[in-house]
Amino acid sequence: MRTFALLLPGLLAGFAAAAQETPVLKTQKLDEVQVLGLKSKNGLGNLGEVGGAVIYAGKKTEVLVLDSLDANTALNNPRQILGRIPGMNFSETEGSGFPANGIGLRGLNPVQSVEMNVRQNGSNITADLYGYPETYYLPAMEGVERIEVTRGAASLQFGPQFGGTVNYVMRRGPQDKKFELGLRQTGGSFGLFNSLASVGGQVGKLNYYAYGQFRRVDGWRPNSAVRQGTAYAGLRYQATDKLQLGLEYSLLRNRLQMPGGLTDEQFNANSRQSTRARNWLTSPWNVLTFTADYQLSPRTLLALKTSGNLSGRALVWRNEDGGAAAPDTVDRATGQFVPREVENERFRSLTNELRLRTDYALFGMDNTLAAGVRYFTGYMHRQGGGPGSTASNYDLNLYGGGYEYDFEFRTQNIAPFAETILRFGNRFSLTPGVRFEYLRSQAKGYKDVDGDVLTTDDARSRTFLLFGVGSEFKATGSTALYANISQAYRPIDYSALQPFGVTSVIDPNLKDSNGYNADLGYRGTVGEWLNFDVGAFFLKYNRRIGTVEATDPRTGDSYSLRTNVADSEHKGLETYLETSPLKLLAPGTRHRLSAFNSLAYVDARYVSGEFVGKRVEYAPRVIERVGLTYGYGPFSATGQFSYTGASFGEANNIAAPDNDNPLRGLVPAYRVWDVSATYHFPIFDLKAGVNNLTDARYFTRRTDEYPGPGIIPSIGRSFYATLAAKF
Repeated sequence: MRTFALLLPGLLAGFAAAAQETPVLKTQKLDEVQVLGLKSKNGLGNLGEVGGAVIYAGKKTEVLVLDSLDANTALNNPRQILGRIPGMNFSETEGSGFPANGIGLRGLNPVQSVEMNVRQNGSNITADLYGYPETYYLPAMEGVERIEVTRGAASLQFGPQFGGTVNYVMRRGPQDKKFELGLRQTGGSFGLFNSLASVGGQVGKLNYYAYGQFRRVDGWRPNSAVRQGTAYAGLRYQATDKLQLGLEYSLLRNRLQMPGGLTDEQFNANSRQSTRARNWLTSPWNVLTFTADYQLSPRTLLALKTSGNLSGRALVWRNEDGGAAAPDTVDRATGQFVPREVENERFRSLTNELRLRTDYALFGMDNTLAAGVRYFTGYMHRQGGGPGSTASNYDLNLYGGGYEYDFEFRTQNIAPFAETILRFGNRFSLTPGVRFEYLRSQAKGYKDVDGDVLTTDDARSRTFLLFGVGSEFKATGSTALYANISQAYRPIDYSALQPFGVTSVIDPNLKDSNGYNADLGYRGTVGEWLNFDVGAFFLKYNRRIGTVEATDPRTGDSYSLRTNVADSEHKGLETYLETSPLKLLAPGTRHRLSAFNSLAYVDARYVSGEFVGKRVEYAPRVIERVGLTYGYGPFSATGQFSYTGASFGEANNIAAPDNDNPLRGLVPAYRVWDVSATYHFPIFDLKAGVNNLTDARYFTRRTDEYPGPGIIPSIGRSFYATLAAKF
């Protein structure tokens, strides 16, 4: 696998030679390419060569149609919704202090999806593209039509993220009705109540869809109650035959209680216990997006997306001092709890993306060019360490002083890009591309550490160029070989631009991380009874940023140094097989039966520095999910088994836990069963299921700070039932 990238030119040449044996046929392109949902209960497919103004040819892609799944969409259960995607790893921390579960691929950190480019209807929804790439807002899955995933080679079209892109595509109003009302009510274990109401329809040239969702849950652990409201509204107006305008607004309002982290001893004794009762968080989110699609000619489309984000994050908590083992108890001398700490973060950003897609003739073939430019500007105001109250309620007021630190961060990004599909015959294509990025990061502020005030006024500008190429060879009418390689880049984030403390130092020579992704695979369908995608990958991650212990040669004192720790290599296999045997053996039957196996093997290790040979944190070797769906008439039921292998919380790979270092220790392997069923009545739908059927006790995350510190347990067995109706 170490020479995988070197083999690609030979592979591409082989594909091209094979293509020369095929007669050259001229193809006729459609004006618009749409992704159509799968009608069967089998929920996973692939994106086409082109979608709107975006090229997907030669890339590893997946698309999940949510209506084709028996899944707990009321609680956004990631195992059921995204579990079919090979290698998808989840940080199951929603309900423990994070507003949303995170996702990661190929051994990359899944926490808050920091290595992914997360979008909704193609627009950015994260706090900051580079400085703070964490995902606090996700749409209600009941309002999502499909989820599109593009692996690392998405860097040229969407951004340089190592993990690729996940795009949540929202529902639209039905085009054959002026008005449709949808109602969904869900109840379940631990005080779950979820209510969603939606409206949609087509009135003349205007299509509209909107929903409002309220969710309340008391939580599996004490002190983990969640109150959340989510809303979305989308309008699409066909102004002329050539021009379509769109306007979207997304909203999140929440209040979460954080039950704190556990030591290994506490988790083994009682994983449902809570170490904190006074920790609260809220993350209000507002995203407004304007779109314009103009068909310049039958062969050329111009698309504009402008998205503004006005959001925030605030918490009041008994912080990490003393670790998870330190009890939050009343001080006998004062008769009160210790004061809590208050943190505030506010985000403002504007993202503009202009794309042009055109079809052009070359050597007797129709080819496709997609080019564009992105402009992003972001501002973040971070304040923390404020003296909070000694009470237990949600209270963000300061008592007796100001914030210990106060920083302002700014990011500016300009990124032109271009890709083209070059078709050689009707079976082989190449997709070369390039992306240029200009990035400027600024930080200004102070931090007070025991009376020593550390200040920063730093600005960094850099430019970088990314190249990539993909290829696809249609082996048969419904199967294809694909190969690609694409460079990736991760700039230093805001945390590296602010001083840590008197005994912590940021390396003045700290550099951005870079690397590349490569894929080689074979995918397609055989009749209506087999769907498959089998591939290998290689990911190189250079100059990973982390914290190491260092010693001052002059004084002999030790300190923490945030620096480029090492390079890592991630290599492995990703396979998806899905079969519907009755479509082959009994094509006329009303019974439906399908089974899938989603398997990934990942070997992610450091290849330089002091951790050479050690496994990368939160990179399980094996992730496997197996599911079986049976249906007859309006009824369907799905059982799914999920296995995630063991990983480590830090790069030393020390399996023994250490209460003084909450990150240290094993994240053990875990096995989870989920069962769900759906029955369709003429107007109503009834869904019900059990998540974590065997009540497995496990965790996916160790943390040295928020929302812990310590182990963040995942949720045990829970039940749910949903009644849905459309009028």
